[in-house]
Amino acid sequence: MSFDVMIEGVAGKFGAYMARPAKPNGAALVVIQEIFGVNGVMRELADAYAAQGYLAIVPDLFWRIEPGISITDKTPAEMALAFDYYGKFDVAGGVADIQATLTYARTQCEKVGAVGYCLGGLLAYLTACHTDVDASVSFYGVGINTQIDAASGIKKPLLMHVASEDQFVPKDAQTVIATLSTTYDLVTIHVYDGLDHAFARPAGDHYDEAGANLANSRTSAFFDRCLL
Repeated sequence: MSFDVMIEGVAGKFGAYMARPAKPNGAALVVIQEIFGVNGVMRELADAYAAQGYLAIVPDLFWRIEPGISITDKTPAEMALAFDYYGKFDVAGGVADIQATLTYARTQCEKVGAVGYCLGGLLAYLTACHTDVDASVSFYGVGINTQIDAASGIKKPLLMHVASEDQFVPKDAQTVIATLSTTYDLVTIHVYDGLDHAFARPAGDHYDEAGANLANSRTSAFFDRCLL
């Protein structure tokens, strides 16, 4: 896979897909990948955010494992490979790469947000906790309950979308996550009753059009309010 830009990180250079808006609104978004790499779904998401006026950048966060990973969720073999990558992934290194991407984006735009899905949902949360991002959105992040103490570092608004029937985020984990919105004024959580993990991924097994549209509209309004 070829990338549109190379970003200088603390551990080396890595690639990123970049979607430039036809009508820039002056802000940028770092779009954080699922466990399938910088694949077609992530590039289409970046294109959609660019259509809203954002400079959208998808960093290749699996580059330490293998640069340019791009697979789907459509076959058992690909799913097994994706979970293998997930098991090898260095979360702290990923957050450092997101900070490097934010720093790069600030050379183009004054305000920069982050939005992530699945693994990226966890990383979007950690981005809110550990970086200088201006606003973050987490879609069905996995493992946030194990990183709950990091929330003390949140200094800018964080919006979280949680699926009530998420097969990767059990009810007890959701209970822990729910405490974030009652403990921190900057955190807003929306729960989508009856929906499963990845409900906003087009053509995914658990895609729900109504839920996706609602979450996406809330995300757009949030970024408009925080970044524009």
